[in-house]
Amino acid sequence: MTKFSPNALCFGEELPASGAPCFVQVEGHGLTITFERDGGEGAQEMVPFPAFSVSAGGLDHDHLVLKWGEAERARTLYLKNPHLIRAFRDAAPDHLSQPFEQAAERVRQVRHRHRVMWGTVGGAIAAVALALWFGADLLVEMAVSRIPVEWEQKLGEAAYRDFLSHQEVIKEGPAVKAVEEITQRLAEQVPNNPYKFQVTVVKSDVVNAFALPGGYVVVFTGLMKKAESGEEVAGVLGHELNHVLQRHGLERIVKNMGVMAVVAIIVGDQQGLIGLMRQVGVELLTLKFDRAQETEADLTGLQLVYRAKIDPAGMITFFQKLSEKDDGRLEWLSTHPMSSARAERLKVELAALPKRSPEPFTFEWTTVQSSLGVQPVAAP
Repeated sequence: MTKFSPNALCFGEELPASGAPCFVQVEGHGLTITFERDGGEGAQEMVPFPAFSVSAGGLDHDHLVLKWGEAERARTLYLKNPHLIRAFRDAAPDHLSQPFEQAAERVRQVRHRHRVMWGTVGGAIAAVALALWFGADLLVEMAVSRIPVEWEQKLGEAAYRDFLSHQEVIKEGPAVKAVEEITQRLAEQVPNNPYKFQVTVVKSDVVNAFALPGGYVVVFTGLMKKAESGEEVAGVLGHELNHVLQRHGLERIVKNMGVMAVVAIIVGDQQGLIGLMRQVGVELLTLKFDRAQETEADLTGLQLVYRAKIDPAGMITFFQKLSEKDDGRLEWLSTHPMSSARAERLKVELAALPKRSPEPFTFEWTTVQSSLGVQPVAAP
């Protein structure tokens, strides 16, 4: 049996989170993609040239990125082999020439910037050591910026699906519809949003919600029972969506990897990143954001809620409720800012925003809470 030698990496809904190695051949009509199976050749897929959209991407922006299909059949193919890319360029029809040249120009620009950057560094060991010691956060940001959004989504999805498989998910009803409406209003206010947010309601008495890389968010019914309005839940969701938008989860993962792994990503170690995706898995669920990230998510979350014409005061009142648990705890002993301090900071931020009239939700919050088993409070 001939040994299977992949020359590309393919991502898709039904493919592994770290991508599926494949062998790509350029034909007269398009590409023939052969996937690996048990160490040898497996299924084949033939894609015609007109189906493709072309761009540049990858860790070092030296990949040719081909996309085709929609919804569950959407695929993304990363080509790095220069001979394969050249063959694709020579065989592709005229309508792909312009996007191909744009992608090639993008690669040239990025490579030029990299040459300038590394020329400035000059390979000086002392300078690198100082950068590692004094600029660790900057290195993490550089590494995160080199991770494609498609890889981030697959990484978060793997942990998301694993978590939900052990939980009681609420799939329909007033609580789900309320969360969907809130999420839609917030998402509509995110310009050039690269994420398709998926927010799931899980039955649990825990007063919490959390976000994973790639746009995956979980809201526990305990939080919805604790909240006195949809606006309070919107404040929490605005906070969590901004953890995603600011890529805080990826930052924590990369930072936990260690300095050498971070540097490897910066210089374009694709295999190292694939190995990372295979290892972290459910570890994502135990990651904790640091105080700076929580504060950033608070402030950007408040602004997002404000732009969606949802009353931002709900975010503040919910943190005030949580501050009841802060008694006796000193802020400097915690990685998270105290809820009371967060509420006060948000009050200052809200006071600086122009006054505007909020638009109410279409759902009744009392109906939502009744569906969760919350008994209405009798009028005095």
